[in-house]
Amino acid sequence: MIVQAEQLTRDFVVGRRSARRRVRAVDRIDLHIEAGESVGFLGPNGAGKSTTIKMITGILVPSAGRLRVCGMDPVSGRRELARRLGVVFGQRSALWWDLPLRDSFELLRAIHRVPWAAYRCRLDRCTEVLGLAELLAVPVRQLSLGQRMRGEVAAALLHAPPLLVLDEPTIGLDLVSRERLRGFLHEVNTSDGVTVLLTTHDLSDVERLCRRVVVIDRGQVVTDDELGALRRRSSGPRELVVELATPSSELGLAGVPGVLGCAEEAGGLRQRVRFDAAISAAALVAEVMRRADVRDVAVLEPSIEDLIRALYARSGS
Repeated sequence: MIVQAEQLTRDFVVGRRSARRRVRAVDRIDLHIEAGESVGFLGPNGAGKSTTIKMITGILVPSAGRLRVCGMDPVSGRRELARRLGVVFGQRSALWWDLPLRDSFELLRAIHRVPWAAYRCRLDRCTEVLGLAELLAVPVRQLSLGQRMRGEVAAALLHAPPLLVLDEPTIGLDLVSRERLRGFLHEVNTSDGVTVLLTTHDLSDVERLCRRVVVIDRGQVVTDDELGALRRRSSGPRELVVELATPSSELGLAGVPGVLGCAEEAGGLRQRVRFDAAISAAALVAEVMRRADVRDVAVLEPSIEDLIRALYARSGS
């Protein structure tokens, strides 16, 4: 078990001396992450995500509960845990501001006592995939935000940590760089077996990188499920897009159980059929093909944005 949290709690005391009060940021959450998993840790601002991450990385001490990360207590074992964690915080840099990027990497190699051969191999791989070759001689302060974030990811992986904690890793990246970074992180997870814990407001990152989603709100876990299972039990409707060989004003599906409505596009050559998530898409496709000459079909699942929005609504956010 990479992360094992049981009844994890964190309180803060806020206010002036005469009017202090205790605020609970994280409220008795359970979180278990196995080696090799990729988990999206999501929630609205103020939900308790950052506080939880800071406890996992040993920055904050829990007020109550039990927490083990990589088999150790994150606070008492913080120095050893640092060698097993790769951390990318969007608002906090692991790089030295006035040094060239290469020098930051070499300092981190020395801190983590990485053998030169292993270091060169990992650096060459990160340099090639993340497009860092032309940036290695550039002082960190002269890098754009997107360039620096690529450097931060490389820095987090140079010591081959079993757990990679990412906070908004694609912030400031253009579309090409963002997809390149996502592909690299996906490879690190699936091929190298690195456990990934991701917090982000870019839900496209979650769709690309995570197989499991944990949603936290008001300090408590709202849901913890595989992304596919979350979609399957979503109450939101799905949509079947049907491309027809010849125009048709309707498919005659109004009386079919589970069909919620149809809309015509492209002069009748395309039909959009909304249907209940509880019915079989395969059965509906078969029924459509029995009634019309179909050139192509596509099933559109609810977007992850819709799923998360519905979860927030249920929790009262």
